[in-house]
Amino acid sequence: MNNLLWLIPALPLAGFFLLALAGKRMPLIWVAIIGAGSVSLSAIVMFIIGINFLLLPPTSGHYALTLWTWMDVAGFTPKITLYLDALSLVFVFVITFIGALIHIYSIAFMATDKDYSRFFACMNLFVFSMLLLVLADNLLLLYLGWEGVGLCSYLLIGFWYENPNNGYAARKAFIITRIGDTAMAIGLFVIFYQFGTLLIPEILAKAPALWQSGASIATITALLLLAGGLGKSAQMPLQTWLPDAMAGPSPVSALIHAATMVTAGVYLIARMHVIFQLSPMAQLIVAIIGAATLFIAGFSALTQYDIKRVLAYSTISQIGYMFLALGLGAWTAAIFHFMIHAFFKALLFLAAGAVIEALDHEHNMFKMGGLKNKLPVVFWTFLIGAASLAALPLISAGFYSKDQILWYAWAGQNGTPLLWFIAILGAFITAAYTARMVILTFFGEAKTAVGHIPDKLMTIPLIILAFFSLCAGFIELPHNFGKLTLFSDFLHQVLPETILKSAASGELLFQLLASLATFAGIYTAYILWRKEPERIQKFKQSDFMMRLYSFWHDGWGFDKLYNTLFVRPIIFIANINKNDVIDRIYQGITFVTVGIYKSLSLMQSGSLRWYIMGLVIGAIIILGLQIML
Repeated sequence: MNNLLWLIPALPLAGFFLLALAGKRMPLIWVAIIGAGSVSLSAIVMFIIGINFLLLPPTSGHYALTLWTWMDVAGFTPKITLYLDALSLVFVFVITFIGALIHIYSIAFMATDKDYSRFFACMNLFVFSMLLLVLADNLLLLYLGWEGVGLCSYLLIGFWYENPNNGYAARKAFIITRIGDTAMAIGLFVIFYQFGTLLIPEILAKAPALWQSGASIATITALLLLAGGLGKSAQMPLQTWLPDAMAGPSPVSALIHAATMVTAGVYLIARMHVIFQLSPMAQLIVAIIGAATLFIAGFSALTQYDIKRVLAYSTISQIGYMFLALGLGAWTAAIFHFMIHAFFKALLFLAAGAVIEALDHEHNMFKMGGLKNKLPVVFWTFLIGAASLAALPLISAGFYSKDQILWYAWAGQNGTPLLWFIAILGAFITAAYTARMVILTFFGEAKTAVGHIPDKLMTIPLIILAFFSLCAGFIELPHNFGKLTLFSDFLHQVLPETILKSAASGELLFQLLASLATFAGIYTAYILWRKEPERIQKFKQSDFMMRLYSFWHDGWGFDKLYNTLFVRPIIFIANINKNDVIDRIYQGITFVTVGIYKSLSLMQSGSLRWYIMGLVIGAIIILGLQIML
C-alpha cells in the first residue's frame, strides 16, 4: 500500500498545475471537476491506505516511500520521502476528507466569482502543501510544506485583492507568521548541528541518548520550534493575524481553521514530542501559553459583531486548548481534540458562509436574526456545530474531546489547579459566546431579507460534517465511561500516554463541573441576548465597562501595542532613510539609464529615408575602416 502513498499529495498538486496553466480557458464545470475532484480522489486514496493501515498494520509501524534524492551536498542528502504513521494518518484524513467537503461546497459558493479557476488552483496548492508538511520524513521537507501553507494563506486571504483591507490582512498574516518561521529555521540549524541529520525518526531516537532531561540545549531547541508553532497556530503573542484573515472567502476560512495552516503548530509539537519531553520548562511554557491564549481569545469572541471573527477567535481559543494538552503531555488528547475541532469548525465556517451568502454578504450578527425557519438545514447543522464547540454534555463530540483536556489539566502529571481553573473558565466563556452567536443569528426578528437559498452542493457537506460533529466523539470515551479508547490506542504507537496523578474514578465530579460550566454559559447568553437584552445596554452605559468591552473587542490591545513598538518606528525610520546614499546610487544608475534610452530613442524617428541614410553612412564607415586597415 505504501506504493500508493505518493498519490495523496500528487493529485492536488496536479490539479493546481492544470488550473494554474489552463484554468482561465476551461469551462467552469471542468474547473470545478479538477479542483474538487483532485482532492476528493486524494481522500479516496487516503481511505484505501488508511483501512489497510488499520486492518494490516505494517510491522515497522509506518509506511515510507522514497521518491528521489532532493540534493547531495557535502554528505547532506535529504530525500523526498513520504512517511505515514498513526499521527500523520489522522492529519492526512482530516486534510483530505474535510478538504474535499470544503472544495465541493466551494463549487456553488464561488460560482459567480470572476477568478473561479484561480481560487481552486490556490486551494489545491494549499491542500498539497499541508499534506507535504505532515507526510515529510525530514524537517527540511516539512519546512517546505510549512512555507507552502504560508504562501497559500497569503494568496487566499488576499484573494479579493481589489479591496486594500484584504491585501493588508494577507500581508499581516504573512509577515507575522514569518517571525515564527525564522525562529523555527534557526531551530532546524541547531538540530542539524547537534544530530547531523534532519530525519525525524533518527532525531527522535537519538535525542534521549544525546541530551539529558532539562538540558539547556533541549530547552532552546524546543522553544525555537515552539515559536514556529505559535506563528502558524496563532497563539500568544503571534495571534493577531488570524481575526483579520477572515477577509478571504468563507471556504478559505474553513480550510485554514479546520484542516491546514492553523493546525500546523499542533502537528509540529506532537511530532517532535520527544524534544519537548526532554525540556520540562518548555512543556510548561507550552501549557501556559495555551491556557493564556484560550482565556483572552474567549473574551474577545464574546464581544465581536462579525460572525466570522467570532469563529476566528474561537479557533484561537480551541487551539489554545490543544496547546494546553500538549504542554501537559496529554498528546493523544490534543490530537483527538484537533480532529473533533476540525469537524465542527469546518461546519461552523461553511454554515456561516451560507448565512452570509443568503443575506447578501452581511457579516454583522446584529443585522441578522430570524433565520431559524428560513434556512432550516443551515440552522440545524450550525446548531450541531455550535453544540460541539460549546461541548454540550454527552450528545456532542466536542464534549468528549474537551473533557479529556480538562481532566488532564487537573489530574495529569503536569496538571495544576490553576491550569484547570483557566480551562474550565474558558469552557464557560466558550458556551456563552457560542450561544450568543446562535441567538443573534437565528432567533429574534429578521433584520435582513434572505436573498439566496443555499443549494445542495453547499448543504450536503454541512450535513456530513454535522454527523461527525455529533458522533466522532464516541471513538474515545472518557476513562470512567467504559473501555472504548480506540483513538488513544491507535496513537499510542507514536505518542506516549500521560500518567495520571489519581484514579479515573474521580473524573465524574470534574465532568459534572464542566457540564455545569457549559450550561451556565448557555444560560448566561440566553439571559443577556435573548430574554433581557437591556442588561447589555446597562452594562455599556458604564464608562469602565464600555472601555473593558472595547478592550476585549480589539483583541486586548495587541495590535495597538505592536503598532506602537514595531510598525510605526519601522515606518518612521524607512521614511527618514528613503533618500540615503545607497538610494542615490541606484537613482544615479536609473538617471544614466534613462538618459541613454532617451538619446538612443532620438534615432527612432519613424522616417524611412533617415533609416536608409543611416545604413548608407554606416556602410561607408565600415568600408572606410577596412580600406584603412
